[in-house]
Amino acid sequence: MDTAHEIRDFLASRRARITPQQAGLAVYGGANRRVPGLRREEVAMLAGVSIDYYVRLERGHLAGASEEVLDGLSRALQLDDAEHAHLHDLAAAQRHRPPRRAARKARTPVSASLTRVLDSMTDAPAFIRNGRLDILAANPLARALYAPLFTGSARPVNIARFQFLDPTSRDFFPDWNAAVNTTVSLLRTEAGRAPGDAELTGLIGELVTRSDEFRAAWAQHNVRLHHTGRKPFRHPVIGTITLDFDAMELPAHPGLTLTAYSAAPGTPDHDALRLLASWAATRPDETVQDASRP
Repeated sequence: MDTAHEIRDFLASRRARITPQQAGLAVYGGANRRVPGLRREEVAMLAGVSIDYYVRLERGHLAGASEEVLDGLSRALQLDDAEHAHLHDLAAAQRHRPPRRAARKARTPVSASLTRVLDSMTDAPAFIRNGRLDILAANPLARALYAPLFTGSARPVNIARFQFLDPTSRDFFPDWNAAVNTTVSLLRTEAGRAPGDAELTGLIGELVTRSDEFRAAWAQHNVRLHHTGRKPFRHPVIGTITLDFDAMELPAHPGLTLTAYSAAPGTPDHDALRLLASWAATRPDETVQDASRP
């Protein structure tokens, strides 16, 4: 992917979404104002840089920008934590330096110790994924929860490919629009961290080519952090279930994330999770990964 192009589109899209009123600026020009958001000169003033320098930055030249300049841009454009990190990742990529959170190669095996951790979590669906949303390892309860994703033979299972290219995903994810917007934002975040990842580039190219919905969402340049929340599923066996999730990056395994689901005791979702465990116990054990094999 062209980093300069990514920088240009990201900064322009963030600038377009902020009105002068939101930035605390007086508005002049009224109906003659030609831009929906801030003008370049307004961003430059808010960031404490010259207009010429900001124009250069928005044209995709972040390599020489200091940490202070990047932080000033973040404040001016009211970036959230994920967007702030993404801006720094794009600058690092243009300097040909590793981003703050380096990506792990897709085919690096999931360690035996991590597999044991997953298998020990008998009451919670849990899996390990990489930044491309490949599921590299999962415990039996996670394989049961994500059963529709494992019906095919392709391994590793990829969440984004299932959501956009398999029509059954719209049944499995009741709030499909929210689910896929999260997915695209996570892939965009990973693209900033690992612009040289050929497999990520290939996945994005495939989805842009084959899915109008992905292409439209990708063009928005949204990024996000995804650490905790609630997610609904419409499971083909147990019906609708909404689970809390916690996603934990693994410092000893850069680029890998462990995601675990749970439900509060005494709730219908907890009862449904126990039903899922009973169903999972009747299913033959399946291998999740060729990605985890050396």
